[in-house]
Amino acid sequence: MRLTVLGCAGSFPGPESACSAYLVEADGFRLLIDFGSGSLSALQRYAGIDAVDAILLTHLHCDHMLDACTYVVVRRYAPGGPMPPLPVYAPLGAAERISAAYSSENEPVDDVYTFYGLQPGTFPIGPFTVTADRVNHPIETYGVRVEHGGHVLAYSSDTAPCEPLLRLAQGADLFLCEASYLDGIPNPPDLHLTGGEAGEAATKADVRRLLLTHLVPAWGSEASTVEAACAAYAGPVEVVRPGARYDL
Repeated sequence: MRLTVLGCAGSFPGPESACSAYLVEADGFRLLIDFGSGSLSALQRYAGIDAVDAILLTHLHCDHMLDACTYVVVRRYAPGGPMPPLPVYAPLGAAERISAAYSSENEPVDDVYTFYGLQPGTFPIGPFTVTADRVNHPIETYGVRVEHGGHVLAYSSDTAPCEPLLRLAQGADLFLCEASYLDGIPNPPDLHLTGGEAGEAATKADVRRLLLTHLVPAWGSEASTVEAACAAYAGPVEVVRPGARYDL
């Protein structure tokens, strides 16, 4: 199983990165987890414009799904003819959300995507066993656990501290965890994690490696986020970058 980071900027594209998008590959199958604003460019750079076999959208905030709208053009108007409908696993309402963002006429996109409603539970996507659970964010949002060949990738999506996050991450080889907020200052509740809270979750879940993502460069210091995470978690800690690849 291989993870490729396409985009990792939090809330809006940064000067060096698109928003959240992560390509997970195994046995020739490519699952794109989230498709945030700007990440279609990175998909072409690090994988290929048609290098997607299924999409999972953890929630319907723009920084996690907006380029699924732009991708309609890629698949509908390909020079060789329309591409087959692509499976999309997402919260209910994703079809309407993408249609509204793609066209002011709310043009249907069911020729491009086949939608499957996310809900808590375990299910297959290609060769992967995926477990999804609701996490602590203002809209319906799912963290995910992806298993293949005895290895585990856990992804927090956007969340404040919560028990489902710990269950999803339990014993993971890689824990891809957001760390949007800074430690030591008042932050809005039930929205995002700090570096320290990401480290605490990694420790409680006994993960092997912590990958920090969804940092917002315009809001504060990456170094302080890493320092806070390392104070709470004794294992390896890294801030992900676009184009970074991790093999499990």
